[in-house]
Amino acid sequence: QVQLVESGGSLVQAGDSLRLTCAASGFTLSEYAMAWWRQAPGKEREFVAHIAYRGTNRNYADSVKGRFTISGDDADNTLYLQMNRLKPEETAIYYCARKSSSLATGISREYNNDDWGQGTKVTVPS
Repeated sequence: QVQLVESGGSLVQAGDSLRLTCAASGFTLSEYAMAWWRQAPGKEREFVAHIAYRGTNRNYADSVKGRFTISGDDADNTLYLQMNRLKPEETAIYYCARKSSSLATGISREYNNDDWGQGTKVTVPS
C-alpha cells in the first residue's frame, strides 16, 4: 500500500529556511517521479517542484527557482523540499505526491499525480 507522510511544516519568519520531509512507504521512491505541491488559503493547489526517476531531472515553479531544492534519500526512502528565503505568500499546506510512472512528463498537472500525502502546514507571517 502506497503511503506518503509529510512533516516539517512550521511557523517561520520571512527570510527563514525550512526543510519539509515526505516519508514514503509501499514503494521504492527512486523508481518513480515525485512532486511537491502547495495550497494557500482560498487558492487552488499549485505545483512547486518535481524530481524524476532516480533524480535524473528536477524542475521548479518559476516562483521558487533558486530558493527551493527537491531531493530524495534512497536509504530512507524519503523525499525532501529545502525551502530558503521564505515569503509570506508561501504560507500554505504543502503536499508530496507520486506519479505512477518513472517518467515525470505531465507531473506538473494535478491530475497526473496518483498518490498524495495529507500535507504539512507552513506559515510565514507578513
